[in-house]
Amino acid sequence: MANTFITLKLIAREALPRLIENLVFPNLVYRNFSADFKNLGDTIQVRKPTILTAEEFNQETGVTYQDMNEDSVDVKLDKLATVDAKASAIETAVNIDDLNRVFIEPAAVALAEKINADGLALYKDVPYAVGTAGTTPADLSVLANARKQLNINKAPVSGRVAVWDPEADAAFTQIPAVVNAEKSGSTQALREGSIGRLMGFENYMAQGVAHHESGITGSSAVKVSGSVSEGATSLGLTATTLTGKLLKGDILTIKGKTYVVTEDSAEASANAISGVKVYPALPALNSSTTVTIAASHTANLAFLPMAFAYVTRPLMNPDGQGVMSYVTSYNGISLRVTKGYDQKYKRSTYSMDVLYGYKTIYPELAVRAMG
Repeated sequence: MANTFITLKLIAREALPRLIENLVFPNLVYRNFSADFKNLGDTIQVRKPTILTAEEFNQETGVTYQDMNEDSVDVKLDKLATVDAKASAIETAVNIDDLNRVFIEPAAVALAEKINADGLALYKDVPYAVGTAGTTPADLSVLANARKQLNINKAPVSGRVAVWDPEADAAFTQIPAVVNAEKSGSTQALREGSIGRLMGFENYMAQGVAHHESGITGSSAVKVSGSVSEGATSLGLTATTLTGKLLKGDILTIKGKTYVVTEDSAEASANAISGVKVYPALPALNSSTTVTIAASHTANLAFLPMAFAYVTRPLMNPDGQGVMSYVTSYNGISLRVTKGYDQKYKRSTYSMDVLYGYKTIYPELAVRAMG
């Protein structure tokens, strides 16, 4: 007999705080939430957060007024993270502790892992990169260089965060300047394994930090093929040996600056690739300009919240005989729990899901820390 004490409302309200606790990336970025329902795959317009610049007042020339027009970006709600389970263990739970153990806690963790990983995949939009591909960051230089790049990009100083993979996080917790209380001002790294705030960044660890696989399998002496006009967003490459293709998210270093490949290129032919699309716009280049293609690497991220947007909408209650659901939302995070009935197998089913989408808004407010 089904346990009537355990309701969908109870499951949802117990699950949402656990989901929020396990989320990393959505809690660090700009969030857009509305009570208006949207279907999976719908595209919505989201207002970009406004960035203003503080300037020194010049009594002779007066003030310079800044444009306050709000821009919008299109965000597609193309993600539906879901955990589905058979009802047997859920309905035989006799109390909330049993329910947390068999369903709520594992489902919330699984949803959070997927949502985090989907957001951290936005590294592919970020052209600014520091660190050494294939080498785990193990000292404070990578933070210093990420800070330097954000400063060059004129990013606000306050609110900076960084998300590291487990290997980088473990390496940071062993840095003497972090561990020693007399140097860091806190024993948190030693006692709790948390590196906390360093060089203006609040630092976090996430298992979902992505590993980028370069599409180039062999290259040597890569150069620009032909001339490129200033302001162009595509170029051709040639080399003594060049096989494979460039993939979205690949990093190119040209004249000391980094650029990101914005979409997969064609396969190399005769040691050359044409029509490689990049961001940001290129300077004037000629056929003697050398190009360095970053190897495969872990894509840690240092950024400000306005660099990325997490957009979510509460899912509607599904139609259907014998189907029940409950939707709950808090602080921009929405969760739905549904109970259904499988007529074929004569059993109840439970589902926990979240509808959302991500968008890179200001890539200049983020830096990829390669590891």
